[in-house]
Amino acid sequence: MDIDELPGELIMWVLIVSELLVFAAGVTAMSAMQLTDPPGFSAARAMLDGRMAALNTVVLVTSGLLAARAEQAAGAGDRRGARVALTGAALGGLAFLGVKAVEYARDLAAGAGMDGHPFFTFYFLLTGFHAAHVIAGVAVLVLVGIRARPDGVQAGAMFWHMVDLVWVMILPPIYLMG
Repeated sequence: MDIDELPGELIMWVLIVSELLVFAAGVTAMSAMQLTDPPGFSAARAMLDGRMAALNTVVLVTSGLLAARAEQAAGAGDRRGARVALTGAALGGLAFLGVKAVEYARDLAAGAGMDGHPFFTFYFLLTGFHAAHVIAGVAVLVLVGIRARPDGVQAGAMFWHMVDLVWVMILPPIYLMG
């Protein structure tokens, strides 16, 4: 595929790739640190509630589907449909944040803090940085929904899909491996 064939603006792709690289560096650092204490990382990981992660995965994937529907609607000139789908996607982002807040509260109550095992430092940094991207993504979805123009909706959907992709990237090393 030629660079001229990529959907959206080049700057969005630069942003997306740079964000993916930042998260990949965090996952790589966590994986390297895990080599120093596999049993400790495994025990710390076992304290997490995988059901909350599974719920948040469903929420984000569904929200991503709505962002894709918004892009289709905007491209077809259906601004109302685009706004409805963007609203649904943004509400999915807020639901994700609500579930994550409940999860953090449970984790902290169980003694899982950043000052404990190094796993939890990476857990809170990676998921917290991701949550910051969710907040930014929700704001972007709301802002592009105001005008619901195809190019703006496409850029917003691209950012939102990056947020989804980052979650899928950090999910296995945080919740599933070990």
